[in-house]
Amino acid sequence: MKKNCLLAFVLSVFYTACFAQVDTLNIMTYNVLHYGDGCQGSNGYLHAKLETIVQYAKPDVLGLVKVQAIKLNASDPNGISPVGFADSIAAGGLNAAYPNTYTYCPLTNVSNAPDDDMDILFYNQNKLGFASLVNVCAIQEDFNLYKLYYKSPYLSTTNDTTFLYIILNHTISGNSPTGRDHQDSVIVQALKQRFTHLPNLIDMGDLNTHTSTEAGYELLTTTSDTSFLFYDPPFHPDNALTYPINWGSNPSACSAYLNVSTRKSGSVPNNCGTNGGADIWYLHILLSKWIINNFDNIKYVPHSYTTLGNDGHRLNIAVNDNTTNGVNTSAPANVLNALFYFSDKYPVLVKLAVTYSATTNSVGKIIKSGNQIDIYPNPNNGIFNLSVSPLDNEGTNYIEIYNSVGSCVHRQMLTPPNGKIDVSSLPAGVYNISLSNNKGLANKRMIITR
Repeated sequence: MKKNCLLAFVLSVFYTACFAQVDTLNIMTYNVLHYGDGCQGSNGYLHAKLETIVQYAKPDVLGLVKVQAIKLNASDPNGISPVGFADSIAAGGLNAAYPNTYTYCPLTNVSNAPDDDMDILFYNQNKLGFASLVNVCAIQEDFNLYKLYYKSPYLSTTNDTTFLYIILNHTISGNSPTGRDHQDSVIVQALKQRFTHLPNLIDMGDLNTHTSTEAGYELLTTTSDTSFLFYDPPFHPDNALTYPINWGSNPSACSAYLNVSTRKSGSVPNNCGTNGGADIWYLHILLSKWIINNFDNIKYVPHSYTTLGNDGHRLNIAVNDNTTNGVNTSAPANVLNALFYFSDKYPVLVKLAVTYSATTNSVGKIIKSGNQIDIYPNPNNGIFNLSVSPLDNEGTNYIEIYNSVGSCVHRQMLTPPNGKIDVSSLPAGVYNISLSNNKGLANKRMIITR
């Protein structure tokens, strides 16, 4: 027994040393109520409010949904906001708070925005880089799959990094869930065509769901296909809530997570958007199993899910109301006022820890849960032997090979996960080999020479 305890202690110390946290990414999503259409005030006025919010929240990734559609070029007939409005948001609202920090992913309008809405993903360019964008759904709005890569401090010496995928979600609103259920279904099917399982992936934004039992929300969060299951952190892993919850008819059951509306009156500060105080939960940040379980160097920080400005006592009152139900001390007064004037929705946030393996060599890194990939020869000419241990040979194993810019250039299923691999058609370069199954993940770097 003493030997077992000692072994457990040693393994614990080893695991902690090998997977030390090196950074935290603050992830935030926000419905910004047609930001840019002038209904709530001038763009300069709203930029200043966003600056106050960003200064306090310090997001590394900021997904804005329901931005007024932006013209993609001077002759674009579909956009309303002028070309360059996204640059104006970055300069006036984000980089005004933290200079030379934020940029944004490419804009799309495949759906031609019949509701005049567009989503924009901003990110901290000092920590993250843009890898790719794929439109996965264009039903009334664009639903894009963004791929970011983490700018590891070890990148210059080991070429190692990890990727973060994000879908910005703004589904059809209204009492009938049919339209948004369909949008969610199309998104899930698109993900299944692209992936064998969900990677480090976030689905976030305004889901417009009235209850946890809507088919679209259940498809995302309670599906039997666990390879494509998302988790809503207050339910799991935080266990602060349990399903089912009808936040439309019983908002008090989840009062700390309500994010519609920041305003009580229908005319103060303006007649745009929704009023009535916080009485429903529309905005969510859903996380894949890989993030929850830290399968690939990014993990959810427990109990970090936050509705910014909601102290849990905002039911049917405004975010900056300090008389009806006590003083709101969840954020400084200037931030609460900025939330009140900027949008009728509260933003929601999570924190993600970026971890790394201290077990490195010149071409290989990232050993998960005791799993290890052996490649020989390495370097090679694209034909090599692969040996993985101790991954379960009885399960389904997937191998994916990524090039230096993060594009997947080869994907196949291996059963068992050992044998000869021929990718001699790939050009010379440094590649990352990722192999996964239900027991975990193992990664290694490989060099192809000619």
